[in-house]
Amino acid sequence: MSLAVGFQRSNLARTIARSVFRMAGWRTQVIPPQTARYVLIGAPHTSNWDFVIMLLFMAAEGIPIRWIGKDSLFRGPMGILMRSLGGIPVNRQERTNMVDQVVAKFEEHDALVIGLSPEGTRKKTDRWRTGFYYIALKAEVPIVMAFIDYREKVCGFGPSIKATGDIEADFKIIREFYSGVVGRYPQKQSSIEYLSE
Repeated sequence: MSLAVGFQRSNLARTIARSVFRMAGWRTQVIPPQTARYVLIGAPHTSNWDFVIMLLFMAAEGIPIRWIGKDSLFRGPMGILMRSLGGIPVNRQERTNMVDQVVAKFEEHDALVIGLSPEGTRKKTDRWRTGFYYIALKAEVPIVMAFIDYREKVCGFGPSIKATGDIEADFKIIREFYSGVVGRYPQKQSSIEYLSE
């Protein structure tokens, strides 16, 4: 178990995080996933504060989350730190693409939550990256829609959806869910679209 996952599951961390949320005027709202294996997407992502709030949320709710990064970040002493923080290395130079590498990680674990930011940046973009979608589709795990709404000061998990292979229909569901969620900097929120083949 990584240091980050252990911290997120500890009762002390949960108590501290919940206290911080209350003092800051924030609340959590969770629709619990019905599985221990899923892809977690977080949006909108417009500020560095999103990461801090999401870490507090994960600790408050006792949700262990892992993240992926390029394998060069995991070499030497830095690798120990990255793994302890929940990182999973992927090799972007291999013939096996990132989607397949993450799918393989799901096949190795009975319980695994991989967190991804579909926007990939805090800047406004005209579309989301679709790696999360194809990971969920190939691994046959649900997509859980996490959110941080600065207008309502609430963060949490929305409903889970199953990737059906009909990306247009599935993105319509995702778009509808996030339509009322307001980021810290609304003008930086990206369009929830995908690149058509």
